[in-house]
Amino acid sequence: MIDRPLFLAVAALIVIGIVFSYSLSAYAVLLFNTQPWHFLIRQFGAGMVGIFLMWVIARQNPDKITTPLGIAIFTLSVLMMIALPFLPEHFAKEVGGAKRWLKLGPLSLAPVEFFKVGFVYFLAWSLSRRVIPKHMKRGREQKRYTLKEELVIVLPYLIVFLAFMFIIAIFQNDLGQVIVLAATMLFLITFAGGSIRFFGMILLAGVGFIAVFVLTSPHRIERFKGWWYMMQNAIAKLFPQWAAAVPKVSLAEEPYQVSNSLHAIHHGGLFGVGLGDGVLKLGFLSEVHTDFVLAGMAEEIGIVGVGMVIALLMFVVFRLLRIAGRSENTAYYIYCSGFAMIIGFSFFINALGISGVIPLKGIAVPFLSYGGSQLLALSIGMGLALSMSKKSKL
Repeated sequence: MIDRPLFLAVAALIVIGIVFSYSLSAYAVLLFNTQPWHFLIRQFGAGMVGIFLMWVIARQNPDKITTPLGIAIFTLSVLMMIALPFLPEHFAKEVGGAKRWLKLGPLSLAPVEFFKVGFVYFLAWSLSRRVIPKHMKRGREQKRYTLKEELVIVLPYLIVFLAFMFIIAIFQNDLGQVIVLAATMLFLITFAGGSIRFFGMILLAGVGFIAVFVLTSPHRIERFKGWWYMMQNAIAKLFPQWAAAVPKVSLAEEPYQVSNSLHAIHHGGLFGVGLGDGVLKLGFLSEVHTDFVLAGMAEEIGIVGVGMVIALLMFVVFRLLRIAGRSENTAYYIYCSGFAMIIGFSFFINALGISGVIPLKGIAVPFLSYGGSQLLALSIGMGLALSMSKKSKL
């Protein structure tokens, strides 16, 4: 039986995202000189198509549909990401010096959103066949590998991921997505039988690669300096007065996005100022309906309202992990775990970024941020998980 509570929770999140795509886009409508219903209509269309696709895929036999669909999504998204930098402006929309969107008439698709779903399924399919011995079922004691043997087994995945990291981080200038995918892959390899020491080794290597990408990019250095500017005084208080070695930076202008995000959260208080009555969305937070949707929601429905929405999102993550935990099929177990992590990591990176705890990464909130590509990709990925739920012992 399909996990109906999971389906209903996802559908509710999509509807909430549609509502706020209208409420929070008031300034964007004026800025881009579009019709008042422009963002609502586009998000409504993507949301309804997403719910329909999720329902159709969920009704299929997972043993027949998951591998063909999962591998197809992975292959097509990889080909599109490789082709994007070489396509003319008519077909590849360039924003901020990077081509991230494929233009298909009036529609724009972000291949990286579909790649995340395909990549998780590819890992699940491959790890279940290559890393976990076929004669062993999940839950039984498996062979313990040495660190060298683990590295030899995982090395092909690391090489493939480094190639994708280069495409996403360099060609598409999107380090945030790389961090989400890297964290997901690291945990999935561990779930597939990797040791804690191997986990630590890969984690340190990943941190090193991210540091290199930050230090070799002027705009990422500036973003990090902006974050440190807001955090430096609070962190300095943790040290004794004689510890003056805490480095400080001075900026000509305070990072306005995070500052206004915090103002929006504070202004909303516990119960908000009312749906549609927020003021920080009126030009103070640029395109608040996308990356800063949680801040906009906090102003209008308050901490209590946002807390309920977050609880619904965490319920989705919990149900995915529940499906994973009760799946006898190892590929289903790894996929549902990985898909739950994609959703969870994306949410936490966004939430910590808009609250100033970590530097901003430009990661959308799953199902809630405006954007048809992430909504359709997540709906397809959720359809696969719901299909797999029919084979788990719920």
